[in-house]
Amino acid sequence: MHTILKSGSKEVVIGIDKPFVIIGEKINPTGMKKLGQALVDGNMEYVIQLAKRQVAWGADVLDVNVGHPQIEEVEIMPIVVEAVKSAVDVPLCIDSNDPKILEAGLKVAPGKPLINSVNGEEKQLASVLPLVKERGAAVLGLTIGEDGIPATAEDRLKVAGHIIERAAKMGIPIEDVIIDPLVMTVGHNSMAATVTLKAIELIRKEYGVNMSLGASNVSFGLPDRHSVNSSFLSLAIQAGVTCSITDPIKLGSSIRATDLLLGKDANSMRYLKYFRATEKLREAEAGQSKE
Repeated sequence: MHTILKSGSKEVVIGIDKPFVIIGEKINPTGMKKLGQALVDGNMEYVIQLAKRQVAWGADVLDVNVGHPQIEEVEIMPIVVEAVKSAVDVPLCIDSNDPKILEAGLKVAPGKPLINSVNGEEKQLASVLPLVKERGAAVLGLTIGEDGIPATAEDRLKVAGHIIERAAKMGIPIEDVIIDPLVMTVGHNSMAATVTLKAIELIRKEYGVNMSLGASNVSFGLPDRHSVNSSFLSLAIQAGVTCSITDPIKLGSSIRATDLLLGKDANSMRYLKYFRATEKLREAEAGQSKE
């Protein structure tokens, strides 16, 4: 099953038989004071810089989130989307919990974007799925039910099925629904990752849909988070996850290596090309930091 996202002229195909798709996470002011201030100041140069750097480091799609208490998000979202699409030609993921903000971004997003996100709560399904249908977009479905995040893999499967069923009733094809089975921190619950991995396997077997994860959640509160994140993401890719909203700079090499080991990189060409390109980027960025 393939999910196709499009920019103005570029197509990205997400599928279990395709290389893993990286959705760059950096255009999100949560925890990024410099970006937050840039949005408050209307400084799109910094937004463009973040967009270009992520694509250079291997992002296939860019997530765009403008959540900040000091700005009017409905007004800022289309400005940021316009800035990003003027700088890079990759599909976009319009990211907000508010349908009005999603709609504002979708109006100016090129091609076929991804909507981030909907969940299994009736209020969200009723407000977001019509936007997905009207725009002809794909949507990320989080396995959150009316009572929150289910504790078991089986219950997350049920929520995934509910989202897929509701989308189908709206006329949204199953290939345009990407499920996020969610992962909690193993620092709080040592079985959190295994529950997610089991949910991935169940959802893949039952529905065959594409899946995504915010992999960094797994390491929250732990030291050396990079090692935990990269190890978990490799396990999740093996289980059936096909894309992730993540940091292409920190995790790009691990993802390329996992694709290589899973036979998705003939003659190691993609891995070698990535290694050469990022080696040059590191040298260039090191030189800039010394200036």
